[in-house]
Amino acid sequence: MNDINPSAKPVSFKLVLLGESAVGKSSLVLRFVRGQFFEYQESTIGAAFLTQTVPLGDAVIKFEIWDTAGQERYKSLAPMYYRGAAAAIVVYDITNYDSFLRAKQWVKELQRQGNTNIVIALAGNKSDLSDKRKVDFSEASAYAEDNGILFLETSAKTAQNVNEIFVAIARKLPKDRPITDKNEIDNIIIPKVGDTRAEKPGKGCC
Repeated sequence: MNDINPSAKPVSFKLVLLGESAVGKSSLVLRFVRGQFFEYQESTIGAAFLTQTVPLGDAVIKFEIWDTAGQERYKSLAPMYYRGAAAAIVVYDITNYDSFLRAKQWVKELQRQGNTNIVIALAGNKSDLSDKRKVDFSEASAYAEDNGILFLETSAKTAQNVNEIFVAIARKLPKDRPITDKNEIDNIIIPKVGDTRAEKPGKGCC
């Protein structure tokens, strides 16, 4: 990632990650924010919050990232996290077709209930497991194009396209003013959250 212009004032945007449990949402965030990857991790409980900056020429985008739990019991909490979000990454596992179908549902929900100008990116994660692929690249790409959203296949394990998907989102955001409602961030309560990062052990969240 390029050096940050010291004279540039960061513009903050709320970004939320959505997707089924064990698709690797937290692994993507950890790779992007800390450059780390762990083969096995505990599931996120409720949500976790991290920040990272992306320099774009003379501008600096600061992502305020909400990494949400994928388990069904936390589904009702999702609107609390994507409310006021300027951007969202909807993650699926390329080795799990059901996770792709669920990702489509998340995209539909965001388009219906999210911010009017929300930037949505679809991430086909675990691209390093292409020999176990269940979701064709062409199918996901065509879906993204039809719905006017960004799309990349990613791998938190190898770092393929991880920075690139966040940079692609940053390029779509306005540089002069934040969409994020600061009050939305301040008022969110995270139930039982620790600094646990990511998905269930044994699921290979990469």
